[in-house]
This record gives sequence, C-alpha cells and structure tokens, in this order.
Amino acid sequence: MNGVISVGMADFKTAKSPDILLTAGLGSCIGICIHDPFLKVGGMAHIMLPTANGNAGGNPAKYADTAMELLLKEISLMGANSSRLKAKIAGGAQMFSFPGKPPVLKIGDRNAEAVEQELKRYGIPLLSSDVGGSFGRTIHFDVGTGELRVRTINHGEKVI
Repeated sequence: MNGVISVGMADFKTAKSPDILLTAGLGSCIGICIHDPFLKVGGMAHIMLPTANGNAGGNPAKYADTAMELLLKEISLMGANSSRLKAKIAGGAQMFSFPGKPPVLKIGDRNAEAVEQELKRYGIPLLSSDVGGSFGRTIHFDVGTGELRVRTINHGEKVI
C-alpha cells in the first residue's frame, strides 16, 4: 500500500516507490517534482520564492535556488543518477489581482522562471508543467511512475 508523505510550505521530502508525495496550497508557490525513473526514487519541494540572494534565512527549502540543491543532494544519497533525473512542476499562479490594475509582483511567474532556470543549470529535463492562472493547486506525485496529479478548485483534475 502506498504511503502518502506530506510536503509543507517551504519544505521538501524524498521518497521511494510506492510512496506518493503530496503538497497542498500551491498558489504563487511552485511544487517541483524530480525523480529517477530507473530507481523509482524522487523528491518534491514546495518553493515560495525565486532566490535566496545569498541568505536563505534559516530555511533554504523556501527558495528555488537553494531548495533545488538540497533536493538533488538528498535524491543522490538515495542512489539516483543525475543523468536519469526528470522533472515536473505545478503552481506559479497570480493569486491576487485588482480590477483595472496590472498584476503586482508576479511572484508566481518569477517562481516558475527561477525553477526552470535551476533545472537547466543542473541539466534536468522538464517533462511537463501546469503553471500560471489565478487558482491554487494540490499535487500528488508518484515517484514510482513519475505521474503528477494536479487538482484545482473549479478547474478539475489532470495528470501531467
């Protein structure tokens, strides 16, 4: 039976098949899921902000650049081979807008862009993504199959 491992905000976890990684409440945050399809191991990070700017403030899992480094170290300790890693992402919404005003800060867009840049830096292919919009997401990642199930309120559920 699959165990469900919950990943909190500004947090990351690793798992092996048949476990499922879950994070809820992805608004402007990004859920990054990385796995080694051969070993069936992987991890998920719930990233809140694009960069730590040299100061992770006690929680490096909060930022795209430092969280990715931590996640990759943990996955490699599980035996994953960096040449086999694959990624999927979800989140990055623009949660707040005001009629007649341009979107402020665009944190969701900036988070998605930062995560994509980090994946390129590490040479990890991004297989699929479900980012943007103005709605939150809950994601379930099966590290055995690489399936990412994305649920949204009023926008249904899909597998990417």
